Order: sequence, then structure tokens, then C-alpha cells
Amino acid sequence: MENKKVVLAYSGGLDTSYCLKYLKNEKGFEVHTVLINTGGFDEAELQAIEARAYELGSAKHANLTILDKYYNKAIKYLIYGNVLKNNTYPLSVSAERVFQAIEAIKYAKSVGATAIAHGSTGAGNDQIRFDLIFQTIAPEIEIITPIRDLKLSRQEEVDYLAKNGVHYSWEKAQYSINKGLWGTSVGGKETLTSGKPLPNEAYPSQLIKEGHEKVTLEFQKGELVAVNGISDKPSNNIVTLEKIASAYAIGRDIHVGDTIIGIKGRVGFEAAAPMIIIKAHHLLEKHTLGKWQQYWKEQLGNWYGMLFHEGQFLDPVMRNIETFLEDTQKTVNGIVTVTLQPYHFSLDGIESENDLMNTGFGQYGEMNNAWTADDAKGFIKILGNAQNIFSSVNQLTYED
Repeated sequence: MENKKVVLAYSGGLDTSYCLKYLKNEKGFEVHTVLINTGGFDEAELQAIEARAYELGSAKHANLTILDKYYNKAIKYLIYGNVLKNNTYPLSVSAERVFQAIEAIKYAKSVGATAIAHGSTGAGNDQIRFDLIFQTIAPEIEIITPIRDLKLSRQEEVDYLAKNGVHYSWEKAQYSINKGLWGTSVGGKETLTSGKPLPNEAYPSQLIKEGHEKVTLEFQKGELVAVNGISDKPSNNIVTLEKIASAYAIGRDIHVGDTIIGIKGRVGFEAAAPMIIIKAHHLLEKHTLGKWQQYWKEQLGNWYGMLFHEGQFLDPVMRNIETFLEDTQKTVNGIVTVTLQPYHFSLDGIESENDLMNTGFGQYGEMNNAWTADDAKGFIKILGNAQNIFSSVNQLTYED
């Protein structure tokens, strides 16, 4: 008998619920579902999603939690590189989709599936991230994408499920929410326009705290090792900070960018911990890294983020950039104090033994301790040699 086993990368949402029913009922597949948890689900939610998968007809379901792997192979480098796509977006979904794809295709190989499916449409970035990973790791496994191939609308998905005895709230379907360790994306009818903001109620985290609160973040070699003086592994520290800061509804924004397929895209997100960590880490680097280290980190960090965002994580140049980024973190040690308040945070300052703002050499705009006035005059004269020579040879007067 022909092997009709397909593994579906399953989230419990509308799209993958439709795919499960469609693949089983219309295509006759034995559907195995796998949820790759990158921090978006607690144990109760995982159990509920598993039960739902079996109700929809999954032959076997697996929940795979990969928080530490996700942190060590992805988030760590996004922090090292201070990666914000278009100076705005911390790659909340971009990064997790890559790792969900990697783990899903590995699972498909382990259970002997001949096909793997996902619920992406044909108009977004996720289809590329999934397919690139799948075809690289297991080119022999067929990729099936019902929603993309059938060009389905959300309403058509809801209607099909209803005809098959599955009732899905249309109000719930209006907003697509993807939650993970590195932030939550929120897509809806407003993000399909260029001028409308998401309503307050569309964001999963609501304002529940007023006033001000100070938080300390301790970094060692660029990694967040403690929050408010309590040490833990970085992935747990991210969760801890998110709980504290999301109560102030911090980290909300809307990202506008060029999609991989060439059209403009707009998506809302909330990422309290990622935004605070990246900004705090960057401030610490300003104090502890040299000028050219910071310059090249910015270039390579942006490049790394772009390739990651576009699903090119398996390109070998990514490992090269990671090596560079990690090497720059040797002196990024210290404590950053942050003040939280409703919808906003500010960076107060840092304390570090590696602080290059060392008053023993001089205080900016105040006094020089390590050189004389004649040293300064000589330095300035030599520094100006190139432009002085150019001006003289070309007889420039600068009178215009």
C-alpha cells in the first residue's frame, strides 16, 4: 500500500486546523501533527492543542518544546547583533519560523513521512522560510500547502470547517496572533491598510500597571544572566522580563517592510522583553566596545538579520557572521538599569568594569589627563593633512 503519511506543522490556529481536515478528508492522508513550541504556549495550552488535533483527526500528535535550542542557536545572536529589522522589528516570528521548520522536517524524517505540510498562504514570508528549510534538509519529502495552492480566504477556511462539523469563531479569525519567546506578532484587517493602527484590544498584553519601576539587567559576554539581581539561564530571564514589562504594555509597534516576494507588508507586534534587552545590550556595547567594533557589528548585524528574516539561515555565511558576533562580546559585561512606565521604557545607565568611558584618560568636553595641549594641536594638524592637500592642489576656496 502506498505510504500516505504526511506531517503537518500544526499550531492549533485556523490555517493549520483547515489543513488537517482537508488533508485527511479530501486527500486521504494519514495526518501526523507536530507543534514546535518556541515559547508561545504553556503546558495547559499544549495539552489543549493536542486534544484539539486528535478531535480534528490527527493520527498522532507531538509537542516539541525547543526554547533553549532556539535561544542558543538564534536569539543569542540576534541580541549580539542588536537586530531590529528596519530599525523596528526584533524578528519575533521570522526567527521562530526557521526553527519550527527545522524541527518539523526532522520530525517528518523520523516518522518516515513522504510529505510535509504547512498552512502558509502564497502571499507571505512564512511559505519561503518553511519551504527553503524543508527542501534543503529533506529534498526527497514532498511539500504540500493547501491554502496556498487553493488560494483560500479566511472566510472560506471557516466555512469549510463548519461544513465538517468544526466551528471556528470568525471574530477570533480576524486577528492572526503568533506568540513566542522573542515576541508576539499581531496581524489583522488594520495591518492590511497603510494608515490604520491596531485597536488596543488586538494586543494580547494589556496595561495593568501604572507609575514607574526600575529593573536591572546583568550581561556577561553579551548574554542576559540576571534580572533584578536574580541569576538564571538566559531563556528564563527573557520570560521573567517579559512578565514584568508586558504589564506596562511596553514594546508595541507596527513594522512595515519589504517582503521576500517583493511586496510591502505591515504587521503589528508586542515584544517588551526583546526591545528592552536589545536596547540595553546596545547601550552596554557603546560603553565597552571600540568604535570600529561597533561599526562592523552594525553592518554585519543588519546583514545577519536580513538573511535570517528571509529564511536563509542555513547559508554557511550565517555561521561566519555568528563567529564574528560572538567574538565581539568578550568585554560586554555589566549591569544596565532600565525604568519602566506605561507604554514606554528608558535606559538610565550602566555599571561595568569594562567601561571605556574611563575618567583617568579624560572627560569629554571637560579636561584632558593623558595628553597636552601641544599633543592635541599636532594631532589635529596631521588629521587635516589629507583634506588640506586636496584643497591646495585643486585650488578650492570654499566661497560658494
